[in-house]
Amino acid sequence: MSRSASTYFRFFRTAFVSIIMCVLFLGILMTTFCSKLYKDEKFREIQAVSDLFIGGIKDDFELTNSMYTGDTLDFHRGFFDNYGISMYVYDSDGNCVLSPNDENKSPISNSLKKKLDDDYYLDYDANEVSNKEPSILYGNRFFVKYGDNAPKRFYLAAYSSADDINSFNIKIIICYVLISSVCIFVAYVILRKIERKYTNNSLEFLRISKQYSKGDFSEKINVTIPGNIQEISNYVNAMASNMENSDETSKTFIANVSHELRTPITTVSGFVDGILDGTIPKSRQQEYLILVSKEIKRLRILISSMLNMTRYESGTLKPNFKETNISDLVIQTVLMFEKKIDDKKLEIEGLDSETVSAVIDADLIQQVIYNLVENAVKFVNPEGTISFSFEKASDTVTISIRNTGEGLKNNEIQQVFDRFYKTDSSRGKDATGLGLGLSISRKIVHLHNGRIIVKSVYGEYTEFAIQLPLQQNE
Repeated sequence: MSRSASTYFRFFRTAFVSIIMCVLFLGILMTTFCSKLYKDEKFREIQAVSDLFIGGIKDDFELTNSMYTGDTLDFHRGFFDNYGISMYVYDSDGNCVLSPNDENKSPISNSLKKKLDDDYYLDYDANEVSNKEPSILYGNRFFVKYGDNAPKRFYLAAYSSADDINSFNIKIIICYVLISSVCIFVAYVILRKIERKYTNNSLEFLRISKQYSKGDFSEKINVTIPGNIQEISNYVNAMASNMENSDETSKTFIANVSHELRTPITTVSGFVDGILDGTIPKSRQQEYLILVSKEIKRLRILISSMLNMTRYESGTLKPNFKETNISDLVIQTVLMFEKKIDDKKLEIEGLDSETVSAVIDADLIQQVIYNLVENAVKFVNPEGTISFSFEKASDTVTISIRNTGEGLKNNEIQQVFDRFYKTDSSRGKDATGLGLGLSISRKIVHLHNGRIIVKSVYGEYTEFAIQLPLQQNE
């Protein structure tokens, strides 16, 4: 996947465009607002100065009854010099009676006169807007006393340059452009840095995930992004570790299955061939046929364990409950290990106990007993002891199998029922077997609504106890 196709790159692009649009929108809003505030302030200023001028003209006219006295002209000139506002005064007929210079005494326009008869006027001068120097126009109508006669009506038109407003607008736009450019640049740098970090992590995540899909678990995903992405990567790493471990255990399982199946098949094949070709005399054929039968039973239990594991996990393993003599079932299973017991010179205790019966699936429980006896024979010390006990309570029966020997460590006790777990196979302690026996045993006991527990004192003994109900609830 290319960088431009990354989700984070598309997010960066969208976020950056959104920031630019927001900055432009806010810029237009702010410049418009500031420009309006400044314009309104300038408009109020020319209005206030003009009203002050009107007040002074009225006072002078009431004293002198003339617009052309020295004081009036000086007063008029002072306003222009101090405020830069050109004041034009018109009489009731619209003729200019006072202007900044004598050359520009055009009468007031009818449209402006009509407007001022209705109310004052304050806005850009429409006639001057298209010129190089647009102006602000404030117009108003006022009355002055003329002796004992009725007050005389005059009109004022005050023009002020709009350059300050235009200059302010240009300055604020320039200021905004500079600030927004810096903000957009900083946003770009920050977003780009974040995008690269996230994109690099996602590309690395994708690369290693592809390796995982091909069965290569040599690398682990190392995501430095905090939050959900890091949590997901941790889960993926854990899943990869489990897959790697599962792959290794599966290989070990296949190797062990091959070994476990090959041994009894080789034994059976050798005995049968010996009988057929006459190597084994007829006087001993019955003895070897018994051994062949035991090996076939061993094969049947081994294959049943594997099939039952699959059936249990698929939910199709259904027990066939019926009243069964558990004591006889244990004795029959122990006899399958008679040769190994004799080879290790083991002492067997407790098989002469009182008969105990319960409602169970005889074939499934025999698998459990077989697995536990096999473990006991495998791990008991030479010339050691394997003890059996049967305890019957009001509604349960407990079968215990104890062997002397090295025992289990605490960490081994915690894992002993795990699927494919084999105790310290690296040291040859559990070099054979599939690692399924105890796992499937616990599942079978659970199907019987019972429980299986293990107790061990390292260096002394290991004991497995199966507790089963005497009756199964329908």
